[in-house]
Amino acid sequence: MVNKGKIRVLKMSDVTLEHIKKAYGDNVVVNDFTLKVKEGEFVSFLGPSGCGKTTTLRMVSGLEQPTSGKILLGNDVVNDVSLRTFIPPEKRLIGMVFQSYAVWPHMTVYQNVAYPLKIKKVKKDELKTRVLKAISQVRLNNLEKRYPHQLSGGQQQRVALARALVMKPRVLLLDEPLSNLDAKLREEMRVEIRELQREIKVTVIYVTHDQIEALTMSNRIVVMDKGIIQQIGTPEELQKKPTNEFVRSFLASSS
Repeated sequence: MVNKGKIRVLKMSDVTLEHIKKAYGDNVVVNDFTLKVKEGEFVSFLGPSGCGKTTTLRMVSGLEQPTSGKILLGNDVVNDVSLRTFIPPEKRLIGMVFQSYAVWPHMTVYQNVAYPLKIKKVKKDELKTRVLKAISQVRLNNLEKRYPHQLSGGQQQRVALARALVMKPRVLLLDEPLSNLDAKLREEMRVEIRELQREIKVTVIYVTHDQIEALTMSNRIVVMDKGIIQQIGTPEELQKKPTNEFVRSFLASSS
């Protein structure tokens, strides 16, 4: 029987993954993944499609369970396969933003951002305060009554960000959040997300296949290929001292 346990409420957390493996039958998609993301750090998982970066992110969120290994948020064990410990996603206090935005088309900006708080039955006054603060953080002031079809792609992505932030997450997970935007909007949103992260100091794990995104936004980058970590380092370290040919050629392919 899986031990679901309890988790303490913290402002933000470091994230520790110890020897994480994920396999579907004989197909190993993540193998021996070990990493510690420091509290308040911005870390990107970078690699080609199918390298295991999104699967790893989903294991941190609890949407996927590892085949073996351990995951901690702060000092709280949220997954330990050997002990059959599993904290479900809704109890991990993690915010997640997907590539598809996933905003509700029939809800206004305010309603979209308020939705997770309504599910948690947050009191009306506190809900309003937190929703307006999150909307302000992502610079959508005065757009509270608009519907998604009245917003640009970048504004819709900011709604998704606000909805994640309104829950006061310990960790913010971003899965290819800019890939559906045009080049100009991607550049603007890179700056905005990084500035927002520095302002609120939340721990961020960011998944991307875009080398420029990773190099310009991250404190550290985890380069992955075929489910295996190839190198972990700062943007400068990766560019100046790639540890193997894959890292060198993958970073050199950025344009």
